[in-house]
Order: sequence, then structure tokens, then C-alpha cells
Amino acid sequence: MLRFLLEKEFKQFARNSFLPKLVIMFPIMIMVVLPWVATMDISGVSLSVVDKDNSSLSKRLIRKIEASKYFSICNISSSHTKAINDMEYGKSDIILELPNDFSNKINRGESVQVLVLANSVNGTKGSLGSNYLSSIISGFASELAAENGYTNSSGANLSVYNLYNPTLNYRQFMIPSFMVIIILMLCGFLPALNIVSEKEKGTIEQINVTPVGKFQFIMAKLIPYWIIGFVVVSICFLLSWIIYGFIPLGSFVVIYAAVAVFVLVMSSFGLIVSNYSQTMQQSMMVMFFFVLVFNLMSGLFTPVRSMPDWAQWIAALSPPRYFVDIMRGVYQKGCSFADLWTQFAWLLAFAVVLGAFAIFSYRKRA
Repeated sequence: MLRFLLEKEFKQFARNSFLPKLVIMFPIMIMVVLPWVATMDISGVSLSVVDKDNSSLSKRLIRKIEASKYFSICNISSSHTKAINDMEYGKSDIILELPNDFSNKINRGESVQVLVLANSVNGTKGSLGSNYLSSIISGFASELAAENGYTNSSGANLSVYNLYNPTLNYRQFMIPSFMVIIILMLCGFLPALNIVSEKEKGTIEQINVTPVGKFQFIMAKLIPYWIIGFVVVSICFLLSWIIYGFIPLGSFVVIYAAVAVFVLVMSSFGLIVSNYSQTMQQSMMVMFFFVLVFNLMSGLFTPVRSMPDWAQWIAALSPPRYFVDIMRGVYQKGCSFADLWTQFAWLLAFAVVLGAFAIFSYRKRA
């Protein structure tokens, strides 16, 4: 009986002119476009320089800043008021003010104070931009100290090693997350529309009068999306390698095992929504609400540990949270099953609970 139900589901899927194209084009569009535009990397920050010294050293510092990929100098003047006005009208994001004794103090080996003002309406841009600028100025000061034979006044040498993402490329952090979003959307929304669409068409009544059991019926609905999940994630792996040269440090076996469980979780959740919905619009709105909550509470964009305590408790009930940890752990750290057993245990628990709920919530009326 299950074989015939599966045959029906695959034929129904293939006859739809839109769904097969969606399964292929959706991951392609997400993987090709989003890693370039959904980034927290800061570049092209508008910088206004107030150069009251107007010396060769101050101009050398300005050239060094201009040569970096982070800043675009929009104005160089000696007027603090003009720089403030430019910031107020949105023409500049950061102001760098060099005092009139900038070069003299440097030549005498004295410490120099420079002023950095950042527009923090966009807190991330203001914070990262000022940090980038401070780093460039510190590097410039170290160069001058080495040229003039000065010693490091702090008496300390700092060496920084960036683990797991040495180039600090934000795309390497987000690509595994985009794979989670793709699976979440396709394997959550499509099952949510499945049963309710049969209710609207009236075909569900033909199933209800057959001796098909609840378990067989729900499994016939889950297995196709389980296969779709493997196809979609394989497309994502291929695109990640071809376009970005990004491959997991860990085993593909761990990822596919996590995908198998996570797809079961989200498909079961989608079928639960479909069981309780009367129309496709109702099902879509309910799924949109939960998918939005899942995205915000799973650590896709913001760390869970930075959330308030009450939000962290809610995040613990979000299945994508554990799948995100697995994907990033395998991709960036090379984690194994032993390292991620807690996340797998949570996903398996969600799969059992939601799968059972999907079976029992289906109302089979003859």
C-alpha cells in the first residue's frame, strides 16, 4: 500500500509545472545571490578627515587609510564644523580629526591623540568602522616607531590568530546558514501545503474511504520531501564548492545524517500545520509565522548567547538552532558525531515527537 501512495505523491509532484522548477531554482538563487548581499562585512565606509596639521605625515596617514578596502574618503578639510555637518546630512559615516601638532609630536617621539567620531545610527557599521580605522592608525604608529627606532611603549607584542575562518570572510559564516534556510523553507512550506491542498481539491475524501492507515498515509507524505531535502542540500554543496571554493572541513556523512533528521522534523511540522488548516492561505500564514520565529531564534544571524535568558529558553525549542550548530561545526571546525551528539539528540527528539504528532493529528474520516 505504501508503494502505491508514494507513486501517487511523486506523480502528483511531477505533474505540477511549478514545484520541480522551484526545488531546483530556489537553492540556486539563494546560494548565488544571498552570500554576496546578506553580509556583515563593512566596506566603503564614508570617511571625513579634519586635517588641522596638513603635514607630510598627516597626508601619509590619509593615503594609508584611502588605500584600504574599508574606507572611502569623501572630504578632507580643516573645519570640524563642516565635518559634523556632513555627518548630520548623511554624507559621512566616520570623522577622523588630526590635531595641528600631529607631526611635531610624532617627530619628538611623543604620544599623539587623534579624534574618531562614528555615526552609530547603524551600530554595526559605526562600531566596526571605528575599529577598522583604529587598527589602521595603530599600524601606522607602529610603522613610524620602527622607522625612528622607538620602542613599543606598552612593552607588549600582540599576535592574533583567527581560528576556523582565518580570512574573516563573512560568507564562510553565512553559507551553512543559507543551506539551513533553504531546507527550512522547502521542506517546511511544501508539506504544509500538501494535505490542505487535497482538502481544497476534495481528493482527501477518496483517501479517507480507503483502508490506508494513518502511519502509511503520513509516511507517504514525508518520504518525498525527505528525498527532496537530500537533492537540495547536494545542490547547495555543489554551488558552494564551484562558486566560493568552500567545502566542509568535516565529513559529508555527518551533514547528510543531520539533513535526514532535520528534514523529517520540518516536514512533520509542516504536515501538522496542514492537518489543522482548512485553507492554503491559513496554512501559509501559520508556517510563515513559525519560520520567521525559527530564523530569528536559531542563531542564524545573531548568536543565541547574546539573547536575553528568556529568549534563550525559547531558542532551545527551535529545531533549526541545532541544525545550524551542526552545519557550522562540520563546515568550519570539522566536527564529528562525537562533537555534535547533543545537537543530534535534540533533533532526534524533535523528529520522534513531531512525527508522532503528525500521525495522530491526521483526522481520517470515512
